[in-house]
Amino acid sequence: MNARVLRIELKRSAAPWPGLVVLAGSLAVLLLIDGIWWQGDAGWTAQWTSMALWTRYLLSFWWPLVVGLGAVYGLRDSRSRMTELLTTTPLPAWRRAALPAGATALVLASGFGLLVLVGGVQVALGATSYTSLGWLPISLVAALSLVAGAVFGMGLARAVPSALTPPALTVLLLLTTVSLRPINDEALPSSVAPNQLALLLPATAEPREMLLTLSGSVHLGQTLWLLGLLATGFALLSAATLRARLLAVAPVLALAAPALLILPATPRDTYVIDKAAATLVCDGPVCVTQAHRSHLPELASRGKDALRVLQDALGDKAPNSVREDTRLRALGEELRPLGDAVLVDFDDPLIAHATGAELTRLLIAEGLVPNCAPRTPWEGGGQVDIPAQSIAASWALGDHQFTPLRSPDSYAYSQRARTDDEIVWQRLMALPPAEQRSRMAEVHAAALSCTEYTEALAGKATR
Repeated sequence: MNARVLRIELKRSAAPWPGLVVLAGSLAVLLLIDGIWWQGDAGWTAQWTSMALWTRYLLSFWWPLVVGLGAVYGLRDSRSRMTELLTTTPLPAWRRAALPAGATALVLASGFGLLVLVGGVQVALGATSYTSLGWLPISLVAALSLVAGAVFGMGLARAVPSALTPPALTVLLLLTTVSLRPINDEALPSSVAPNQLALLLPATAEPREMLLTLSGSVHLGQTLWLLGLLATGFALLSAATLRARLLAVAPVLALAAPALLILPATPRDTYVIDKAAATLVCDGPVCVTQAHRSHLPELASRGKDALRVLQDALGDKAPNSVREDTRLRALGEELRPLGDAVLVDFDDPLIAHATGAELTRLLIAEGLVPNCAPRTPWEGGGQVDIPAQSIAASWALGDHQFTPLRSPDSYAYSQRARTDDEIVWQRLMALPPAEQRSRMAEVHAAALSCTEYTEALAGKATR
């Protein structure tokens, strides 16, 4: 197969379409739709690993379609009624199969590679300072899955030359992918099907935890399975007899057995913490993960200021460190604060976009009234109690007037709500200093245990 023949195949066949569908479809979804992939610290342009996982997630839609398009391509000879003519030529069957299979593989690898390149450029130009090659196997296995799926579709259509083969294959795989796709509601993504069986499909769960990645056993097991699928597809594409078609099933069966033994049986062994990304980097009492090292200079300066204010406000009950929260949580699960540390979640939109004095105020607020809000799909930090934290921070900083943490437009903070909070603030400040400290210590203790503290802040302050 020389370059001239390959160019003719690409120009006069359906080979380019699968690659164009993957590239154009993925870019249309990721760039034109303001979806969850733009949200939080696991967004598709936030980190290298999350970029690779988001492109893998889209295989839920593209992989069945690519297999179906490969089947359409595989029907070319039967549609043109040239099958018997081609079998009489002296050219070996595998040589004839190599041309369409090679053209399809080239276009799919190029299309998916360009998609990854677009994402990689945006990650490199973004705020992340963490670079690792751990994302590369995720993308390489994805590219292999597209090539193997397309070639398998071509081979199956050559073995079963019916106009119903492509749509039936696409619908069957789409239903299978949807039913077995991992669900990302718990701390670790899981499927309703046995884990090894679900991992035979290339799609991953949508990334929600920035520190999660796929384990090495997943990469190895899926690679073996996909190589078997590719070999079977190519063998079916080359087979000229019934016996050859039956023998073509041998590679996928032979490699599926060790793949199922290698693939992990539980979600805990499938999605693992990226230890390099999760390594803590500290500046005194302020620590962040290696993945967020770029946040450390400002967070360290502002965190130390916040700890001094908290020490004055709470005494020996004050936290003595500021550190990034690396615990995994399920959606809807409350965050349990730590008494000795102010936990920072860069998925919290307040923290993520705060700088300067506003960041100091937020850290003080979080230290005084820790956030127990459940994680939500769209904003990982959940909805914090803005009024209570605003009152606490204003008190600790000795403000002469009540200062909300954010502008009134944020979080639908109405003028009436702000007026009510100012009343609570004024009544709190009217108390003797000793009683103010006692009141805030009570609020702090209640917030640490994730119990109701509104009465301690407002009700008792009105006595």
